[in-house]
Amino acid sequence: MTFQGKTVAITGAAGGIGTGLCQQFGRAGANVALMDLDQAALDRACEALKAEGSVAQAFVTDVADLDSVRRSVASTVEAFGSLDVMCCNAAIFPISNIEETLPETWDRCMAVNTRGAFFCVQAALPHLRKSGAGRVILTSSITGAVTGIPSFAHYAASKAALLGFMRGAVIELARDGITVNAVLPGVVETEALKLLGEDFATSARAIIPVHRLGQPEDIANAVMFFANSASSFVTGQSLIVDGGQVVPETPESVLPPRL
Repeated sequence: MTFQGKTVAITGAAGGIGTGLCQQFGRAGANVALMDLDQAALDRACEALKAEGSVAQAFVTDVADLDSVRRSVASTVEAFGSLDVMCCNAAIFPISNIEETLPETWDRCMAVNTRGAFFCVQAALPHLRKSGAGRVILTSSITGAVTGIPSFAHYAASKAALLGFMRGAVIELARDGITVNAVLPGVVETEALKLLGEDFATSARAIIPVHRLGQPEDIANAVMFFANSASSFVTGQSLIVDGGQVVPETPESVLPPRL
């Protein structure tokens, strides 16, 4: 897939899945606008892209702040002349059980994970419309949409809400040639995964039929399909990318790998 001449904006670009998205789009020839709140990490990610020969610029962005999002989108268009693909990937996952979750924890999780995606689409819409083949890709999750896990009810709610937003946006934006789709990652091997501990990663790996954790590039490949011109007849879809994690009825259903 080639994205030569296309401009792709990616939120949550400073690490994890976001960095994987930036790398893959950059290698495919896109102009990459990296957006994240962590300026130091954002600058490192941007410099790494440029070192590979990609065309990239970094924009410090708080997706929960509409003015911040608008500034970054405007700066992206000023830098590259267009905005064709909006990847709403930024997310946080504070660990807290239902009984102990504070109102401000809930509010911040929803503000970043759900409201942030809404703001990004809202700000990008005039430019996506002008593109003639605008694409919106939301990074949701199997958590909330399909599965549940203790101490992540607030996160699950925010990620499931993205799918409701997607369906509403599909109807409004289709007449402008803009598609809206979502990727639902399973357990992906990122820096954030380390916060959950090695036991979590080991237990997750044990119930994934392909016997490995996801990699950021696995998610990027799915996002790039939705972003490509060949997918113009695909909208309102949610694609699970999890190595089959949601399929086994029990851990014992997972067959061992062949030697």
